Amino acid sequence: MRDLDLNLLRLFDTVYRTRNISRAAEQLGLSQPATSQALTRLRLAVGDHLFERTPGGVRPTQRAERLAQSVQAGLALLEAGLTDEDAFDPLASSAELRLHLTDIGEARFLPELMAEMRRVAPGMQVQARTWVQSEIAQALDNGDIHFAIGFLPEIGNTARTDLLTDRYVLLMRAGHPLADQLGRRSLNLQQLQQLDLVAVRSHAQTLRILHSLNLERRIRLMTSTFLALPAIVRDTDLAVLMPRAIASGFEPADRFQVLDARLPTDDFTVALHWSRRHEHLPMQRWARELLVRLFQASS
Repeated sequence: MRDLDLNLLRLFDTVYRTRNISRAAEQLGLSQPATSQALTRLRLAVGDHLFERTPGGVRPTQRAERLAQSVQAGLALLEAGLTDEDAFDPLASSAELRLHLTDIGEARFLPELMAEMRRVAPGMQVQARTWVQSEIAQALDNGDIHFAIGFLPEIGNTARTDLLTDRYVLLMRAGHPLADQLGRRSLNLQQLQQLDLVAVRSHAQTLRILHSLNLERRIRLMTSTFLALPAIVRDTDLAVLMPRAIASGFEPADRFQVLDARLPTDDFTVALHWSRRHEHLPMQRWARELLVRLFQASS
């Protein structure tokens, strides 16, 4: 520690987040030679190359991955220590809470969240949008979003807590010929192959499941959004693979039937993700506690 100064740790954090030395230099207001020299000092101090060159920039070594967790948590604590702990008052705040949610996630989480925000933080705004999974971790680190909620297996290097477990089911209209034939039994692959399907382009996991079962040829409609599904399923013989928690909420309930299927990946976990770099900031700490209180399933 005697050989390090805080600026070297800030430099490491910026290079780690941007995966690019030139962009890190620009963000820190340094020349590229000065940035490279400082990075060399840090490499010598910790005894590791920390970053390896790639065609698009750099990638962290395993040592850097481990170091990043400590550095981000430490910088966050320092930033929180310099911030007035009483500076955030949700009742008086007009801050914006930025979330990553898919359209299905918006349907599942936003109604309850907004009802609670109206009660405890009426002046705050919520902005929800969908990010490409590969960009979410950096968006969290950069502060472009505060939290990401969903089944996000491709995201690494974030802090996270599990909220709930759900499962994929088949939703079809009440009175569908196959639903009447099966009653409440689950579908096997042969029965799945008899269905005409609607799929949602933005939900990669359901598309992967259909692909793994060689059911792409059974897709008769590909939509860009979840919003059209209730009317489509209700008024046609098309079925859709989707999370049970959403399917069970379609109204009127007597117009729909939910069936389990023997799928390669039935269950999945929805988690809350955030950046360790910002986790001690008062607004984000408050919002994280609110989201966990609202949506974390009791054990």
